[in-house]
Amino acid sequence: MAALIDTPEAANRLARAIASDLSLYNEAKIKEGIENDTFFAALTDEIAEGRAHYESRVSPVLVQGSNFFDRALVDVILARKGHIKSKIW
Repeated sequence: MAALIDTPEAANRLARAIASDLSLYNEAKIKEGIENDTFFAALTDEIAEGRAHYESRVSPVLVQGSNFFDRALVDVILARKGHIKSKIW
């Protein structure tokens, strides 16, 4: 079993990779969620699964002391979907 990630840089890279995978494999749900302002509800299960994976690989101290996963969702998924029409932007 691999050692837990214990550097902020590596934790951030993992969070962004997971968010990228979520974006890649859930395009239709993401589009619908942004259009209807239900992004987090539409992807509840996928986000929970991604978060669980992230938390299983990263040191608990680092998980609690950072928001890398949440920021990755915004930076990697939402910020790159600005072209989708939405009442929130």
